[in-house]
Amino acid sequence: MKFQPDTNAGVNVITRHESHRLWVGATAFERSILVPLRGEVMEWPAASLGELTQDHFDRLAALRPEVVIFGSGSQLRFVAPGLLRTLMQARIGVETMDTAAACRTFNVLASEGREVLAALLLEKPAG
Repeated sequence: MKFQPDTNAGVNVITRHESHRLWVGATAFERSILVPLRGEVMEWPAASLGELTQDHFDRLAALRPEVVIFGSGSQLRFVAPGLLRTLMQARIGVETMDTAAACRTFNVLASEGREVLAALLLEKPAG
């Protein structure tokens, strides 16, 4: 029996995660990123939860996903509810979880062909 996941051509897959680095396909990223179902991975200029502003979430809404999976770093932390207003007004679902769980959830939803967008905070290593 073959144990190999099915993949859809052109769909982004998060293949590995560490606290300060993750891979989409074979490409490593060391900064916070936005991962759409298809297309180019984009930098998301925020290194911590405290740096997030309304502009960060307005950018997510402009991409028009069905659902945003927000990875809040190594721990589950929630943003101020007001920052999510633009997404809620656009009827875009938002799920918050730690970044590792967000990566796994993104892959499941992407494999189902859902219009998902992962917004992933990557923390800088200590030291």
